[in-house]
Amino acid sequence: MKPTILLASAAALICAPVSAQSADPLEEVAAQEERTGRVAQQLWDWAELGYLETRSSALLQEELEGEGFTIEAGIADIPTAFMAEWGEGGPIIAILAEYDALPGISQTSAPVREHSEVGAGHACGHNLFGAGSLTAAIAVKRWLEKTGTPGRIRLYGTPAEEGGSGKVYMTRAGLFDEVDIAIHWHADDENSAAARTSLANRSAKFRFRGVSAHAAGAPDRGRSALDGVEAMNMMVNMMREHTTMDTRIHYVITEGGAAPNVIPDFAEVFYYVRHSDADEVRALWTRLEATAKGAAMGTGTEVDWEIIHGNNPLLVNETLARVMDRKLRSLGGISYTDEERAWAERISESFGENAVPLSGAGEVQPYEKSLGYGSTDVGDVSWATPTVGVRTATWVPGTSAHSWQAVAASGHSIGHKGAQHAAKAMTLVAVELFTNPGLREAARAEFDAARGDDYEYVSLLGDRDPPLDYRK
Repeated sequence: MKPTILLASAAALICAPVSAQSADPLEEVAAQEERTGRVAQQLWDWAELGYLETRSSALLQEELEGEGFTIEAGIADIPTAFMAEWGEGGPIIAILAEYDALPGISQTSAPVREHSEVGAGHACGHNLFGAGSLTAAIAVKRWLEKTGTPGRIRLYGTPAEEGGSGKVYMTRAGLFDEVDIAIHWHADDENSAAARTSLANRSAKFRFRGVSAHAAGAPDRGRSALDGVEAMNMMVNMMREHTTMDTRIHYVITEGGAAPNVIPDFAEVFYYVRHSDADEVRALWTRLEATAKGAAMGTGTEVDWEIIHGNNPLLVNETLARVMDRKLRSLGGISYTDEERAWAERISESFGENAVPLSGAGEVQPYEKSLGYGSTDVGDVSWATPTVGVRTATWVPGTSAHSWQAVAASGHSIGHKGAQHAAKAMTLVAVELFTNPGLREAARAEFDAARGDDYEYVSLLGDRDPPLDYRK
């Protein structure tokens, strides 16, 4: 069957009636509004980094266990990863949950830039991601229970999305192989269910080793590891001129010495390479490694590197994306209280000439298929099972991810409201999937056609173990 026919069939199936109507799934979500806000705020307060989310993971497990879910913790050799399941028979619908924070970007929930002692923050809204997914999973469980609909709802606790690729290790371990459909969502400054793919990426820490000496008294005896890092960076920046348009390369020097008069014998630079094509990431990586070797040779130092993470691009499933778009449009956008609007206006002022109308929070963006320039380990999940996502306006319109404004909103009622909105959309889609076998079949047919008959999963991080200490 041709893909165009599949999509046409799926469009008709979207409107198929739901057989079990004895419980309102949206009422199940509404009943948990307090839980969504409470859990989101607690995760925000803790702001735990990748693979160190001990309390955050435990809290989500505790909430699920209290609702009767069976918990399997420490999956894929990751202490903070878990799988929670409720139900029997029928299809398996999975909901993904994240809960890691970002280092070096902290903030209070004030609408102005303030110093925080935490040292890390939920600048990508993963506290909201975890809480919203929790609410959706419990709402679906209650709906299944009340209607007697056969099926299993799973919530996967997925650590270290930010540079740790937690889901890649879970995918590599085969934990999504028997899942029929996976659902995810993300914090954003707008509401959208567009079929947006992502960039593949790989990262590594390049470690240069030289010889220490007095920088003035005996410079000839030293070999600067920092010179190695800087030489590599210079060559990579020259390399940028000769890459394709989708290429993204960025780095930070994580260690470069402690005093100018001491030639550093160790220095480290942390690199990310991204592209829409995973094979192009591999090709770029070969060139990146060559710059490291050349830099070491030219500066009389030695270099080695450790691959930290790698994600495949997101494989969009338009059969599912159009269903999510329809459900999101049935819900509409997000409205602010007078107090929230006043707070949002203060945040918006910080954008200066880049400010956009706050009315965007109340709108749903047009459906389209596009390339997103971020990267996510959801990409690997999407090559293991048909996957669909949604974004809701948890942040003030105009907010960029990984900003102090995102941290502030993620710890505010505006963020909590957006997480609740996402829970509604995911719940509606899950209910449709449990009761509409034709939709599941159409999604699987599109998925199989997109992967091809000879598809074989290969991760971009190789066979390394999870880097549980990468944020220490």
